[in-house]
Amino acid sequence: MGEGVLRAVPGPGPGRDGEADEPLLRDLVGAALRRARLRQGRTLRDVADQARVSLPYLSEIERGRKEASSEVLAAVCGALGLRLADLVGALHIDLTSRTTVSVTSTATAKWGRPRRGGQANLTLLAA
Repeated sequence: MGEGVLRAVPGPGPGRDGEADEPLLRDLVGAALRRARLRQGRTLRDVADQARVSLPYLSEIERGRKEASSEVLAAVCGALGLRLADLVGALHIDLTSRTTVSVTSTATAKWGRPRRGGQANLTLLAA
């Protein structure tokens, strides 16, 4: 393995200590787009028309029912006056504000041998 390779370790989910799985990215994207639209006091129709996507499709995206392509996300962000970086930043905040991530790190020395202990288990807690 390469140096500092990180592997995700399955975290708690339904049936495992009663905690929920991580949220789906499409749910987070939809919620962030809806928040931005509502903050601007705009209608679905207005944003859909400006982004040149159908109103039902934009509604499905906002409700987390459809995964939008990068082209559609760029168009909707443009219609909302946002950069894609703004959307990704909002998603980062949403994810880190409510999740605990367990990560296993395999640290490999320069010569390809694992460091003492082989693997380190890390738990990253978000504020």
